[in-house]
Amino acid sequence: MMHTFIESSFQQALDAMGIEHQTIAFERPKVAEHGHMSTNIAMVLAKQLKKKPQDIAQEILSQLQYDTSFVQSLEIAGAGFINIKFQPNAFHQAMQIMMGKKRDLGKTTVGSGKTANIEYVSANPTGKLHLGHGRNAAIGDTVANLLEWSGYKVTREYYFNNAGNQMNLLAASIYARYRHLIGDNEYQFPEDGYHGEYIADIAQQALDLHGKQLAVENQDHIEICKKLGEEWCFSSILETLKKMNIHQDTYFNEDSLFTDGTIASLLSELKEKGLSYEKDGATWMKFSSIDESLTDRVIVKSSGEPTYRLPDIAYHRTKFERGYDLIVDIFGADHIATIPDVKAGIQALGYDVSKLKVLIYQFVTLWDNGEQVKMSKRSGKSYTLDELIDEVGADVVRFFFIMRGAQTQLEFDLQIAREQNDKNPVYYLQYVHARICSLIQQVHDHDKQVLEHPDLSTLTHPSEITLIGTLTRFEEVAIRAAHHLEPQMLAEYLREVASAFHSFYHDCRILGSEHAVLSARVHLALLTKTVMNNGLTILGISSPESM
Repeated sequence: MMHTFIESSFQQALDAMGIEHQTIAFERPKVAEHGHMSTNIAMVLAKQLKKKPQDIAQEILSQLQYDTSFVQSLEIAGAGFINIKFQPNAFHQAMQIMMGKKRDLGKTTVGSGKTANIEYVSANPTGKLHLGHGRNAAIGDTVANLLEWSGYKVTREYYFNNAGNQMNLLAASIYARYRHLIGDNEYQFPEDGYHGEYIADIAQQALDLHGKQLAVENQDHIEICKKLGEEWCFSSILETLKKMNIHQDTYFNEDSLFTDGTIASLLSELKEKGLSYEKDGATWMKFSSIDESLTDRVIVKSSGEPTYRLPDIAYHRTKFERGYDLIVDIFGADHIATIPDVKAGIQALGYDVSKLKVLIYQFVTLWDNGEQVKMSKRSGKSYTLDELIDEVGADVVRFFFIMRGAQTQLEFDLQIAREQNDKNPVYYLQYVHARICSLIQQVHDHDKQVLEHPDLSTLTHPSEITLIGTLTRFEEVAIRAAHHLEPQMLAEYLREVASAFHSFYHDCRILGSEHAVLSARVHLALLTKTVMNNGLTILGISSPESM
């Protein structure tokens, strides 16, 4: 926001130098002493103008005309940076603008008129969600929130993968447990079957509903077990996601790709376009003819069973057919090898793959007291997402899953997550909101007039200016996080806001100060509260009024 006080002046200076349509980037210097804002425009123009950046910077400054009530000073530094220092009045004006936006603060129209499809979670309905699914859910849902705050119309989608061998294994596992329950202990459990306690629970449900009517093994009875398993697992998945304040708008059923003829139609088209061929009784796709770095792959096995690349291409095609401007997939690192093939397949069918963005996230390891947690306390198997939520709370789980870049391996420290103090980053953020709520209540009880028409010119303390400057970055951080699809940018920014507020609260007395100063500082606290609330809302985390 602060760049708006100087950007037009720079543009006019460039116009005077005969340089038109040049984008000027402004950023905050890493060292506070270098000013409030900086631009590298002189270095950007060096090659074009065939001059030293320092000389170009000097020429820009000689042409620059600016409002001295907003800009205090400009100076050339380093290899040709132009550092800018603003007057307190600029911060007061920026604060006034932000106060006017109220609950819409941070919302923009960058994506106005555009649509986005975000697919996340999409776990097979074969069991409870694990920690990797949880990170997928938190990243995907927060990316969706960021895009909505940027003006996009977002569709949140879950790819309901209820076809393939994993579902057959689920059915076989449930049926085996059912046979054991009716006394047939010699019935063999599938070698690669699912062993969790929930399998026995679903088998008991089958027994309760059908008695011993399923005792004779046949496909109909296996299908009954599959349907019960699918419904139980998906119901469990939805309940877990609900705990994390996560939902989807659309549930796309993988099985529909087979039943409605989409797969058959795709196979015919690939053959017509010369993109597939038969070999060893299987159908192969010519990925190498689309991209020489790729290898041809089997898309239909000799048994007639399709490999997952075929329905993946068919499914993504439906997304493009639905006309989204942006398509985002959230995938675990184990999917990284298949993504180029799916993109190549989509491209070969004539679609613009630049619309498709794939976020790859690394998996989660759980640590407690310096040791990696490998076993669940209750089941003796993998630690489930439900157990983690029950132990440390949904807010902590969500924040921990997004506080690092998706490509970074995440070490989830249970010891820190349990803390109810500043060591816990979620507590650190939420406490700012709660502290301000308490402060406002005290002010309201003492003098309601303080909450009206503040004189912001009284805000001149360095900690006040630093806090205002930090708050002015909210909108640009939200835009950047949405553009790069990186929620951790916002998480990191909110920690900066919290730090700046704590310094302000420590350095600048609020309650008991002179009336005009009290009023201005209360409104600065209120603005901080709005930024924290809106930022936490985007992250899908609650903003408690007391702690």
